[in-house]
Amino acid sequence: MTDLTSHLRVGLQGRSEMVVSPEHLASRWKSGGVDVLSTPQLVGLMELAALSAVDHLLPPEWLTVGTHVDIEHLAATSPGQPVTAEATLTAVDGRRLSFEVSAWDAAGVIGRGTHRRYIVQRERFLASAASRAGDATDPSA
Repeated sequence: MTDLTSHLRVGLQGRSEMVVSPEHLASRWKSGGVDVLSTPQLVGLMELAALSAVDHLLPPEWLTVGTHVDIEHLAATSPGQPVTAEATLTAVDGRRLSFEVSAWDAAGVIGRGTHRRYIVQRERFLASAASRAGDATDPSA
């Protein structure tokens, strides 16, 4: 088996950036009735930062998938404002990766927390998802 984590070291960092647009708003995602950055979009930005820290170091047929998030959304960000998320790899436990994540806008920190990702083989993962989809349509499953 390929040594999947030989290039992964605690302290690796990744970043992701966005400008808050209409498709990112809490009112659009039904996660609140206001026109500010939604929590689901903030979480997605943090996940993208974690992915960017490690996925490029894995063999081509391998990638990471998110398995856990524990995020505090601390402040609102209005449309048109840039947001940056950063993830720092804090632990490598076999194929389980743990990250500290944070995000900020021009006024300061808007979110922070932890995130876990798991290293999977792309084709095996997709086959498992397809199998589960087939099971969902079979009432005897």
